[in-house]
Amino acid sequence: MKSALLRIFLLAAVAVLSHGNVLAQEWITPDDDARTNRSMFRPIEEAPDPNEFRSASGAPGARYWQQKVDYVIETRLDTVNHAVSGSEKITYHNNSPDVLPYVWIQLDQNVRSIQHSRSYETAQAVPENVPARFRQFFNPTPFDGGYTLSKVQVAGANGKMKDARHIINDTVMKVYLDSPLQPGESTQLGIDWSFPVPDDGRGAKELVSDGWLYEIAQWFPRLSVYDDINGWQTDQFMGRGEFYLEFGDYDVTITVPWNHIVGATGVLQNPDEVLTATQRKRLERALNSSEPVFIVEPDEVMTKAARPKNSGMLSWHFKAENVRDFAWVSSKTYVWDAMGYKYKPNDKPIQLNSIYPRDAMPLWDEVSTKAIAQTMETYGRMALQYPYPQATNVHGPVFGMEYPMIAFCGARPQPDGSYSEDLKRALISVTIHEVGHNWFPMIVASDERKWTWMDEGLNSFLQYYAEKDWDPEYPSRRGPARNIVGYMRSTEQVPLMTESDLIPGNTFGNNGYSKPAAGLVMLREQIIGSELFDEAFREYSHNWAFKHPQPHDFFRSMEEGAGENLAWFWRGWFYTTHYNDQAIDAVSVEPGDSVVTAADLGKYYYRVNVSNQGGLILPVQMEVTYDDGSSEMMSMPADIWRTNEKLFRKGFFSDKKVTRVELDPDAVLADINTDNNVWVAPELREAGDSSGDSDQ
Repeated sequence: MKSALLRIFLLAAVAVLSHGNVLAQEWITPDDDARTNRSMFRPIEEAPDPNEFRSASGAPGARYWQQKVDYVIETRLDTVNHAVSGSEKITYHNNSPDVLPYVWIQLDQNVRSIQHSRSYETAQAVPENVPARFRQFFNPTPFDGGYTLSKVQVAGANGKMKDARHIINDTVMKVYLDSPLQPGESTQLGIDWSFPVPDDGRGAKELVSDGWLYEIAQWFPRLSVYDDINGWQTDQFMGRGEFYLEFGDYDVTITVPWNHIVGATGVLQNPDEVLTATQRKRLERALNSSEPVFIVEPDEVMTKAARPKNSGMLSWHFKAENVRDFAWVSSKTYVWDAMGYKYKPNDKPIQLNSIYPRDAMPLWDEVSTKAIAQTMETYGRMALQYPYPQATNVHGPVFGMEYPMIAFCGARPQPDGSYSEDLKRALISVTIHEVGHNWFPMIVASDERKWTWMDEGLNSFLQYYAEKDWDPEYPSRRGPARNIVGYMRSTEQVPLMTESDLIPGNTFGNNGYSKPAAGLVMLREQIIGSELFDEAFREYSHNWAFKHPQPHDFFRSMEEGAGENLAWFWRGWFYTTHYNDQAIDAVSVEPGDSVVTAADLGKYYYRVNVSNQGGLILPVQMEVTYDDGSSEMMSMPADIWRTNEKLFRKGFFSDKKVTRVELDPDAVLADINTDNNVWVAPELREAGDSSGDSDQ
């Protein structure tokens, strides 16, 4: 026992002597005033103070509040003029402590209005020599869409609706209430509107072999969020920064031609009126099936027998509870398959639907619904179990967009029905991603208009694990550290903590999706460990389900659940564009007994100088290979950089000769320059190889 204690003491003493007495303190971001704390480990100055609404633990505070907005909507699809019209009754519940004299409403369709769209006004000139395949994206005569508002009303003192004073400011509208809305009270608004359906965008129409199909999204005027962070969140919709919406209940009636099939957010209320008896029986069977069952078979598309009536219009009625948006699709071209999914044997099955034209077969019928089920499984395990009664994936002109309970996805086989493995994986990935958005941000409802990484990044992180659950050898694009190295090298990087509409277009995918996903995989697998990370992530997901978290709510939640102060990680990965470039500067050796007189510690004592040349604070993983062919991995936490952020000297004893040292051998830390990661003993180097320096 005495010998073991002496050994530990000697090793600790060597560590102190070989590190603390040699290296002066150096910061990545020095300051002229040496008395200023510039450590990457210091608290994040931008973090808001915790309060009664948002706690220091990252959870909602004791007095957290948010508004509620309920909608009753009647809408109609005009397939001759390709237009949508509707009338909505809005009930706005003021749960805030504030008196509200007016409300703000989002008018997202105005992003395509020549009169109102700032996106059109700020568009760059068409580049020179545009390749033919890209010319479709540069239309010199923009589509003139946007809302036509025929009625804007508010409830008067007697409860009757009256015309309201309102001002349209491009993609938002200010509506003045008849009297200020007091805390705890509710009021009603009524709006009638219409707009032409565009050919592209987040909601669009497309002509396929069997006819037109319509994907209708951001289609009705929606209340802006009023919260404890922004007051009214009125950021303009510029086409990139997505959505921030209040939760509420929806009652929606959609009137379409008799031969159309409709899919939507929510639960169908009138199946007896819009489905045949055969289709209803198939749905019952599908809910208890672990394989997809056709509800509308391919050879039934556009046949009279497949519809309950054969002329005029048909109204589909849906209800959805506690959702933050509503979208729908409609077409006479749709095939429909479905199956059920349960987390536990006695659970009520979740209805998983795939809706697609025959042009999408055979690929969609083989992959889509099963990919939805995979999303349910992985996201349910890593975040929270899916709380809604159904999830639908739809094929059409929108390659990838998400709304509560419904996703729009692309990937279509060749006209002869053939498809590649790459296309199959594209459908698997986009389905997992878009259905996965039900969790982030449809349930954990962050502000997408500002913080892309909070929905796209967290979702891409979970998508990576869902793909691995689908196939351990799945070639995931986002998640692996090695896949973000190219972007980390780029001089065009902007910090992740950059608002969505300020991220340059050519970096948006890497910034919003890839870098946060890779960072979270790294945090889980290399820094915190999967068990503590997963517990913290699930706790964050449960605490903020159906609520509005902000960035530091996430940061604090992860620290609370993991038991780690991670300011250095958030600062480096989220607030800066530092990159990881760890290098072996030198390896030296001396007899073990010349360091301390204790032969049992080892015949040799090695020092490896590791420098931080990129500025990003991360752990160090170092593989040491010995002359007998054996090797060992020496993993050092990020704490090694606490007193000197630019240089760390690793010391260790060994009875063996070291022949090779390599940093990040498994490429899990996104090191952008592996040329300086390897040291080889001089006697083993080939002529002309100058890897590393040594005084061995």
